[in-house]
Amino acid sequence: MASTLIKDAFLATSKDRGRYDIFLQNGKILAIGLGVGAHHADEVIPAKGLTLLPGVLDTHVHFREPGGTHKESLESGSKAAAAGGVTTFFDMPNTSPSTTTLETMAAKKALAAQSSFVNYGFFMGATSDNLEVLNTVPQVAGIKIYVGSSTGSLLVSGPEALDQIFANGDRLIAVHSEDEAMIQENQSRLGDQASVYDHGLIRSPEAALKATQQLIRLAKKYQRRLHIVHVTTAEEVAYLRDHKIPGLITAEACPHHLFLNTPTVYDQFGTLAKVNPPIRDGKHAEALWQGLLDGTLDFVASDHAPHTLDEKNQSYLKAPSGMPGVQTLLPLLLNQVASNKCSLKQVVDWACTQPASAYGVKNKGAIQLGYDADLVLVDLKKTQSVTRAQSYSKSEWSCFEGCKLQGWPVMTFVNGVKVCEHGVICADEPVGRPVVFEDRTQPCHTPHPEEAKL
Repeated sequence: MASTLIKDAFLATSKDRGRYDIFLQNGKILAIGLGVGAHHADEVIPAKGLTLLPGVLDTHVHFREPGGTHKESLESGSKAAAAGGVTTFFDMPNTSPSTTTLETMAAKKALAAQSSFVNYGFFMGATSDNLEVLNTVPQVAGIKIYVGSSTGSLLVSGPEALDQIFANGDRLIAVHSEDEAMIQENQSRLGDQASVYDHGLIRSPEAALKATQQLIRLAKKYQRRLHIVHVTTAEEVAYLRDHKIPGLITAEACPHHLFLNTPTVYDQFGTLAKVNPPIRDGKHAEALWQGLLDGTLDFVASDHAPHTLDEKNQSYLKAPSGMPGVQTLLPLLLNQVASNKCSLKQVVDWACTQPASAYGVKNKGAIQLGYDADLVLVDLKKTQSVTRAQSYSKSEWSCFEGCKLQGWPVMTFVNGVKVCEHGVICADEPVGRPVVFEDRTQPCHTPHPEEAKL
C-alpha cells in the first residue's frame, strides 16, 4: 500500500498551534512530528494553513440498502460521507428486509464490503421475538430499538418486551425514544386534517420525555448500556442532566434539531422538514446546544435519512419522515467554531472521540500512533454555501441549502487512502472496512502516551 506524508498541518488534537507532519502507511498512522517519513513517502501532501482532524464517526445513518436504493445506497451514502469528512458510519436496521437476523446482517456486511468508500458498522434491529439473535450476532454497533414507530416496520413498545431485552445480555442498546401510545392518541385527536405544523404536537415533547424516563429506569434497573439517539426536547436534557449515569447512559443530538427551528423551517421547506422526532422551536434547540456544551449530551450524529423529492413533496400524512445530513454534519459544526459558539476541541470530542469511545470502536476517533489513518484535512477559513450540486446523496436536497458556512473539508483519508479532495471523490474503488468493536460494555478513553505529548 502506498505511503503518504501530510506535511505542515495544524493538529486539532494538539495542545499548541504548531505544525506537524503525519506519516501514513499500510492504513495506519506511523509517525507524528517534524520531518517524519519524508524519505519514505510515495506522496507528500502540503497542508500549510490547513487543520487535520480525526475522521468523523457518524453513528446514525440510514443508507437504505437493501430495499430503498432508489433514494440511497451504501455506495452513494458512503460517498456523501467521505465528501463531508465522515470516515466511518453506523447504519440503522430499518431497511427492507429489516436487519433482524443473522442472515440479513451478513448480507448487509457483504454489500458494504463491495461498495462502501468509508468504514462501516451496523445496528441489529430488535423485534419482540429475536432476543437470541440480538445477543449472539458478532461485531455490531449495538441493538436498535424503536420504542416509537418511524420509517419502516420495526417497533418494540410493550413494557414486557422492553424489559426482556434490557434484562438479557450486555450489548449496548440504542433507542428511538418516543412513547408510541401517546403518538397514536395525539394522531387520533388531530385526525386527517393535521398538517406538518402539527407534527410536533403529534410527536409531542411529553411523548419523548415519557419514553426517555422509562428507558433510563430500565438501564439503571439492569445496569445495561443505553444510548438515546436524537434527543429533541429541553425536558429530556433536563432529565438527563439529573439522572444520567456516566459510563452507563449516553445521548446524542442531531444538527437539524440543533440548527433548525419551527415554524420557520416549515414555512420554508414544508414536508421536506418532516423528521422523527420533530424539529422543534428555538427553546428546545437552545437547550440541546447547552446540553452539548455542558456534557449532558455526549456527541452529535446526523440521522441521515434520505427520501426523494417526489416522496417528500406529498401531503403531510403521506410524506415519509427523514432528511439527508451526513455530508453537512462536519461543516455545520465547524461553522459553530467560526461563530465562537464552541471550540475546535469540542467539535473533535462530539464528532470523533466520544462516538468512538461510547461504542467501543478500536483505533479510531483520535490522531494517535498506530491508529487507523482515518483523517480529514479542513480549511477553517473557507466559506461557501450548501448547494444541491455538492450532494453525493441520491436525494439531492438539503434543508440547509443556501446556508453559508465557514469551515469545510478539503481532503478525506480512509485507511490511509485519499478518498475525497475538494468535494470530489477521487478513490478508484471502495476502500471501506468493517469497524472492529472492543469487547466491553462501558465507554472509556485512555490517551495514548504519544497523544499526551501533542
